[in-house]
Amino acid sequence: MRRPRTARSLLAAACALAALLTPALPAAAATAASSGGSARPQATVAQGVLRGRHDDGSGAQEFLGVPYAAPPVGDARLRAPQQPRRWTGVREAVQQAPACLQFSPFGLRDPQAVSEDCLYLDVYRPRTAHAGARLPVIVWMHGGAYSQGTGTQFGGRTMADLTGSVVVSINYRLGQLGYLGLPELAGENAQRSGSFGLMDQMAALRWTRENIAAFGGNPGNVTVSGQSAGSGSVCSLLAAPSAAGLFHRAVLQSGPCTLLHPPDGARAESQARAFAAAAGCTDPAALAGCLRAVSGAALVEAARTVPTSGPASGDGLLPVDPATAIGSGHWNKVPVLIGSTRSEARLFVALTQPHLTQEQYTAQILAGYGAAGPEVLARYPVSAYGSPYLALSAVTTDSTFACQTAWTAQLFASQVPTYFYEFDDPNSPTLAGAQVPGLDESNAHSAELAYLHDFTMGDRPLTAEQVALATRMKRYWGAFARYGVPAVPGQTAWPATGAGAAATVLTLNPAATRTGTSFGSDHQCAFWRTQPPRPV
Repeated sequence: MRRPRTARSLLAAACALAALLTPALPAAAATAASSGGSARPQATVAQGVLRGRHDDGSGAQEFLGVPYAAPPVGDARLRAPQQPRRWTGVREAVQQAPACLQFSPFGLRDPQAVSEDCLYLDVYRPRTAHAGARLPVIVWMHGGAYSQGTGTQFGGRTMADLTGSVVVSINYRLGQLGYLGLPELAGENAQRSGSFGLMDQMAALRWTRENIAAFGGNPGNVTVSGQSAGSGSVCSLLAAPSAAGLFHRAVLQSGPCTLLHPPDGARAESQARAFAAAAGCTDPAALAGCLRAVSGAALVEAARTVPTSGPASGDGLLPVDPATAIGSGHWNKVPVLIGSTRSEARLFVALTQPHLTQEQYTAQILAGYGAAGPEVLARYPVSAYGSPYLALSAVTTDSTFACQTAWTAQLFASQVPTYFYEFDDPNSPTLAGAQVPGLDESNAHSAELAYLHDFTMGDRPLTAEQVALATRMKRYWGAFARYGVPAVPGQTAWPATGAGAAATVLTLNPAATRTGTSFGSDHQCAFWRTQPPRPV
């Protein structure tokens, strides 16, 4: 039984919208005047001395465009990341680096400055931070279907200053430069893997462990956090044996491990060979050299017909699919914070079928769900939702993100402290440029990002009530990073969820943040549990 078209064939493109914001600035190279007349902050890392700046708005300190690995260019393309080079003197860290090469630019404020020389990160710390302060650390993995986006789109100034945390936002290689499962390439590294983007993420975490104390962070208290494909990356890090000890808590937003299954080695190799052929590289004896010589533009063009599926399982880096590893109990066990937005699929359907008719909705459900189609229509009648758009959005949300998030949370909760949320702001902004006139896109995929980051891609500013919710959310996330428990004095208590079907969920709503156990019934998860899996 196959999934309806919107949930299956367009998920990767829609997930890419999780990573859209304003263009990144060129890599840091030139000096900049001090901000506000105060002495500019410095930090000494293994590679040399960095000089950052004070943010005029938040007061936080930021170090931008910091290299965590050597440029993966030339002969270093399609190889495991290498140590960054040392520098002499003081390196200015006041401008963000380019985004990595974009393999599926969506068209809504895509990053304009892109380069294969992109393995950089940004560090944000509170205004009073100093070396040795041992503050909790949050490392952010952006989304974008493993093919688009950049860490520079997610500022951490407000989170850092409000919660007393050090926030790190990273770039990692995307598309087939980041994920290409060819044995000819995998044989060149110790992990025998073509998941270079996942290797980049681990390299950033190792750099963080080795250097974050210079910024006031505690290398023994690192939270890895991600949304959409970034959450899928967190799933992979939880399952990767070589990532053990690199982090101590995990946050997964709108990317449950039971939904985002990586391809196995055979499938990844088949896709990689088709991609190489599309790029003009067909001679097995010269495959690696050919792929290193082809222009970046030609690689992007080849990916139009053969998109990446992200990290593959079955190699030395990721031996087992994350959901399988977690279910078996063999994974990097840490406390988990996990959740989704109330109506994830509204974004997907709005961008692909905004003017769906009732007849089209009925035909699509019957074709997509086969024998179960009539029951799906009975459970999700257009009359109950007000429009075919909202009905299909509910079907797709419940059958994918919502219930899969609940099931992933159950796997975690049977083994580690797990905190489950649902973002539910019926007036939340959508992404700038993605709003279809007349459609309600609130609570869609990526809606929560504006509440947790210095994020300017919303189609309108947050209201005062929404800013208050955003503050509460940052405090919950910050407390989880600090203690492993999202306990904040004066805010609604957030208990750990259990492993049963009636999960305890914190609903994040501007008017009333509350806990409840109706998530499963709200999203009809008992019904969807009876349906065959529909892999993404």
